[in-house]
Amino acid sequence: MSETTVEQLLAELSALEDPRMRAVNEKHGDDHGVNLSALRALARRLKTQQELARDLWATGQTPARLLSLLICRPKDFGHDELDAMLREARVPKVHDWLVNYVVKKSPHAEQLRVEWRADPDPVVASAGWALTSERVVKNPQGVNLDGLLDEIEAEMKEAPDRLQWAMNHTLAQIGIEHAGQRERALAIGERLEVLKDYPTPPNCTSPFAPLWIREMVGRRET
Repeated sequence: MSETTVEQLLAELSALEDPRMRAVNEKHGDDHGVNLSALRALARRLKTQQELARDLWATGQTPARLLSLLICRPKDFGHDELDAMLREARVPKVHDWLVNYVVKKSPHAEQLRVEWRADPDPVVASAGWALTSERVVKNPQGVNLDGLLDEIEAEMKEAPDRLQWAMNHTLAQIGIEHAGQRERALAIGERLEVLKDYPTPPNCTSPFAPLWIREMVGRRET
């Protein structure tokens, strides 16, 4: 795809900017004001275009990178390419979409999960924990659940926000999915009190792990 095509798309994305939406998004660390439904409609029009996706990513602009992640072919990215992209993805929405829409579908997901979880950069480590949550639910064979609980118990309380959130998600998923570790997961959550006071809208599940675990297990048992 020509550079002009990328420039046209950047102009189109710019026209979708809503200052009010940007103000809301910036409270969560996201530096854009593009309606995501409009962004997804644009992606459907473009369909899958891997090289265009790479060109859009290379712009460094958040709306372009979000669009890139919607039109790419996840299995075409190499290990080192995904690692570099993740380390560039400091905006929360870009980080989340990269992990959930691309890395989880990659043949390199397991290797990256292990490498990222041990990374000293907490934002990178949070991606490793997000992939670990997925593994705990969908493919727990070979995963040391008690070892994960050891790490969570020792480190989650003092972890930076994004890493703490990802570790808490893994804690909850262990408690929900694995009856043998449930009591310990509940006890860790109760003792650490991470996200205990997180504001939760009515009819939504609290991210506080003990409440989250009990809510989800209760639903399955009814």
